[in-house]
Amino acid sequence: MGKRDNLFASMRLILSEHKTVILELQEEKKLVPQPILEQDELEHFDYAIRDSARNDYAITVSLWKEKKNGLGSLFTFWGVVKYVDTKKIKIVNVTEVVWIESRFITSVIAD
Repeated sequence: MGKRDNLFASMRLILSEHKTVILELQEEKKLVPQPILEQDELEHFDYAIRDSARNDYAITVSLWKEKKNGLGSLFTFWGVVKYVDTKKIKIVNVTEVVWIESRFITSVIAD
């Protein structure tokens, strides 16, 4: 009976490793290349970001973050812009402060 229990314990370990690999593969399928944006979209983002900083109102910013081999995931942050320069912005909300590189911004929505 002891060998049999060890056999099944061994199988659980392998199945757990397989599960991890399967989950990693599923996550990789969700990865997307960085979106290519038009100049007018970038100008709209710049205006909305600077207007948020100037008038102290919240915006929603989506950004792309690289994960693996030129593919990445999209993330969204909400808050008021407190700092802007040509390379990064600082967004502040009740729970967090986030620095975002301008080149990774994929959308900006004024709330």
